[in-house]
Amino acid sequence: MSQRSAILVAPIEEKPQFQYVVFNKAGVVESKFRLLPLGRSNLQHRRSCYRFNFIQIPNGFGNLTSLTYLNLSNAGFAGQIPTEFSSMTRLVTLDLSSLFPGIPPLKLENPNLTMFLQNLSELKELRLDGVNISARGSDWCNAISSRLPYLLVLSLLKCDLSGPIDPSLLELRSLSVIRLALNDFSSPVPEFFANFRNLTELDLSSCNLNGTFPRRIIQITTLQTLDLANNELLEGSLPEFSPNASLQNLVLSMTKFSGTLPDSIGNLEMLSTIKLVHCNFSGPIPNSMAGLTQLVYLDFSMNNFTGSIPSFSLSKNLTNIDVSHNDLTGEIPSSHWEGLQSLVNLNLGYNSLNGSIPVSLFSLPSLQKIQLSNNKFAGQFNDILNVSSHKLDTLDLSSNNLTGPIPKFVFQLQGLKILSLSSNDFDGSIKLSMIENLKNLIILDLSYNNLSVDATVSNFSGSSFPQISTLKLASCNLNVFPNLKNQSKLSYLDLSKNQIHGKIPNWVWNIGYWFPGYLNLSYNMLVEFEGSFPLVAANLIILDLHSNFLQGPIPIQAPSALLLDYSNNNFSSGIPAEIVAVFVVYAN
Repeated sequence: MSQRSAILVAPIEEKPQFQYVVFNKAGVVESKFRLLPLGRSNLQHRRSCYRFNFIQIPNGFGNLTSLTYLNLSNAGFAGQIPTEFSSMTRLVTLDLSSLFPGIPPLKLENPNLTMFLQNLSELKELRLDGVNISARGSDWCNAISSRLPYLLVLSLLKCDLSGPIDPSLLELRSLSVIRLALNDFSSPVPEFFANFRNLTELDLSSCNLNGTFPRRIIQITTLQTLDLANNELLEGSLPEFSPNASLQNLVLSMTKFSGTLPDSIGNLEMLSTIKLVHCNFSGPIPNSMAGLTQLVYLDFSMNNFTGSIPSFSLSKNLTNIDVSHNDLTGEIPSSHWEGLQSLVNLNLGYNSLNGSIPVSLFSLPSLQKIQLSNNKFAGQFNDILNVSSHKLDTLDLSSNNLTGPIPKFVFQLQGLKILSLSSNDFDGSIKLSMIENLKNLIILDLSYNNLSVDATVSNFSGSSFPQISTLKLASCNLNVFPNLKNQSKLSYLDLSKNQIHGKIPNWVWNIGYWFPGYLNLSYNMLVEFEGSFPLVAANLIILDLHSNFLQGPIPIQAPSALLLDYSNNNFSSGIPAEIVAVFVVYAN
């Protein structure tokens, strides 16, 4: 077969096992591959295995002088990229990206980037993500701009590039995609980026950028994706958006962007993703955002937004709404959430929202997480029928002003993994056996309400109960120790501020057997330890027994303890020398 007729690129087997490859004199792979027309070679990794087991790129590619497309991304190659790649002078697309964590990277040392690109002037797409290039701003910018005049796509994520970004890059005026994330530029973003008039994507995330981001870049009408996340020294503000803006993805999380959101943000009719996490934005969330019908993902958490939450009922594709940790006020009427059939996560926690919680939220078919903690929601819940198949896995209503009994439907949400209702004004009696239906439950917090929890359940430790890792029943009017002996995954137990009397059972010292443990039995009426003198579990790092009626010698704690509180008891001995020795070690 002649070099001009075909190249072997794709595995024949449906589930191939790549063990070796063979190149003939024409540079063609001979083993375990079928033939495709010459011009495109794609060995891109598409499965969890690493196809070539970190071998160096074999010789032979330099003979493929007619090749126009080569994709070896994530194929498992490692080491120096061969010099002969520069012989493939007709290449239009080259992708040697490798971003698997912990995998030895490809590198461009000899040849370096300048030598590597010297004959590849036809390239329109260059992707070297994860390749160790180790070049200064003037070097890598000049190497690319002087040799690749037709370049449209430049992707150099995590290439050990440094800054500042050199103005020579502007010679590539046709660039539409610039992806330089995960490099250390330690410099401002140059103003000349605004002159890339065809730019559709700019990714400068995690580049240690500083200074003020040029607003003109955000106003490029062709720009669809802007990602500046994780540049904690980068300042900026949002400009006015024109009606012909194309922005679809705006990610500014973990920057110092500040100011208000302009009403013209409603002009971004194609906006799909907006992430402004942990910035310094303030003022209201514009009502104009209610018209963003293409919105899929919104995260405004950890800012200083004020005012009420606009309705997103027209954004039918929304999967995530997170406006937690702001200063938002007002109610959240049912109409705001109607029709959000795709909503998966709703987080409104840590604001000052008030009024009642719409029961209609629990009818959204895709919703998995409702997090409304630390607000001023009040009133009672009405019960709901037919929720046993609900997808909800997290329900956090803690630290509000909710009253009345806990509605029964909560204990029918069979997908629940996390249920936190603490620090409200729920009242009435509740049997701990009610959680038996919640087979997936791992965290339960009913603390600090006006509840009376009945833990006298004979089968709480039986196989029908969920295996809980965190159980918080502080101030729940308990008078007996729950029998949690067979809860083998329990690592956090808070039974403080109850009326539990009698002995501390031996099984509690198994808490934290697999993970660092927390045990708080303070403010009860406990008098002694069951059985022999306890040597507390090695993984128990917090032990709080204060304000009980415990007597006898003070128990010894294993060295992993970070906090011990035995105060306000009736112990007969002083602090054991073993405990003193442990804390002397920590002090030093």
